[in-house]
Amino acid sequence: MSRLAVYPGSFDPVTKGHLDIIQRAARLFDFVIVAVSNNSAKRHTFSVSDRIEMIEGSIRGLPNVDVDTFSGLLVDYLRSKKSHILIRGVRVVSDMDYEFQLASFNRRLYKEVETVFLMPDEQYTYLAASMVKEVARLGASVDPFVTPVVARTLKRTLKRSR
Repeated sequence: MSRLAVYPGSFDPVTKGHLDIIQRAARLFDFVIVAVSNNSAKRHTFSVSDRIEMIEGSIRGLPNVDVDTFSGLLVDYLRSKKSHILIRGVRVVSDMDYEFQLASFNRRLYKEVETVFLMPDEQYTYLAASMVKEVARLGASVDPFVTPVVARTLKRTLKRSR
């Protein structure tokens, strides 16, 4: 039996911290789907297609990882993929309160779901996509925080929005 895990998020944009979690999950599970949230109620800097393209460009070389999109309830997406493993990244202790609530809620909606919490490498514990966007808006280099494909897309998108 193959172990399929789903790593959901907005990935607006994907950071090296996200990629660290993806690589860790890819070592632990047979197959990982990075599931990009398509929530029209949220305001994103990047379109879903841009976010998928940035992730795909950043995960080359990981043959057991794929990128997909979902909308609606995450547990419905998990069921549709016949997965019961949910990956969540936890950077700092303050993330745990929210993630614990979310994991408990998801389990109430889908009894078979198991949430696996992964910590990124220590160098990425401070890293958040919102910080990366702010640094880029202020004109600083984001190269230490994202892959080259993400840095280029971020630069191009911010230039268009000015």
